[in-house]
Amino acid sequence: MTEPKPPGKLFLVGLGPGGREHMTGRAREAIAAADTLIGHATYLRLVADLVGDQQVVKSGMTEEVERARLAVELAQAGRTVALISSGDSGVYGMAGLTFEVLFQSGWTPETGFPVEVVPGATALTSCAALVGAPLSHDFCAISLSDLLTPWPVIARRLNAAAAADFVCALYNPKSGRRTRQLQEAQRLFLCHRRPDTPVALVHAAFRPRQRVELTTLAALDGCEIGMLTTVLIGNSQTQVRHGLLITPRGYTNKYDLAGGTTVAGERAGTSLSSGLDAWLAAIRASAEGVEQLAARYQLPARYIAELLDAPDAAATEADIDLLRSPRADVRH
Repeated sequence: MTEPKPPGKLFLVGLGPGGREHMTGRAREAIAAADTLIGHATYLRLVADLVGDQQVVKSGMTEEVERARLAVELAQAGRTVALISSGDSGVYGMAGLTFEVLFQSGWTPETGFPVEVVPGATALTSCAALVGAPLSHDFCAISLSDLLTPWPVIARRLNAAAAADFVCALYNPKSGRRTRQLQEAQRLFLCHRRPDTPVALVHAAFRPRQRVELTTLAALDGCEIGMLTTVLIGNSQTQVRHGLLITPRGYTNKYDLAGGTTVAGERAGTSLSSGLDAWLAAIRASAEGVEQLAARYQLPARYIAELLDAPDAAATEADIDLLRSPRADVRH
């Protein structure tokens, strides 16, 4: 009677920027535990000093499906596999594709071999660390690669992010064959942002060919940018101070930073006087109709109508007091 094969395991490993000092302990443990390492040749070179006598399978760009299929097949056969991505495996990495392959093969977490996603610092946070604190307020990431995503979808996302005043990280901004996508992204952002909006370009963060450049949205198309560059576009509040890109979190809306006290009309631990409660009170007290309010605040009319029809639609005395606060500016 033959002994059943022990179950395999699949690690989906994010290396972070690549250097050992920025790699998590769990990522190093997963690489050491694996008997097979699979990844893009560039990423495997980043961990060459961690590789022992394991089997190493290297591949190139556009071969992601083959890597994912091989990793799943080997784990199904009882191997312990580490599928390597730079940054975070779940952020434009191999994790999503691999789960698609797993589900297509009939794998489930309950019946299949174990799969562990090992997180790593993604390019967005690695690049931000080199230029200051540009992500201190709301931000988003958008890939400009149209190899797998239709351009109209990307354009709608760029336009929405620009209009909503997100700090935005652009991944995969340009390659040898894709040169116009970044120009179109710049064009869309200039429809909503000032030409002097600060922009940081970070190439190969924390790697030997690292390069950091601060520029503006208007000058973006004249800069040297490639596939290993991440573009960080500031929002309307982002500042350049002493060579650092800083996006304020909004503390000055509530606090006197020099004295540490709250400003007039604000209280620590409560919403701003221009926060949700005051805004709800304002629209409920307004003589404007749904369509006018929707246009004023650039929000869907359906959303405004549902707010006005909600059971708590009657403004309370507390709402009115908050609305009359000297700091209230709900129309901003």
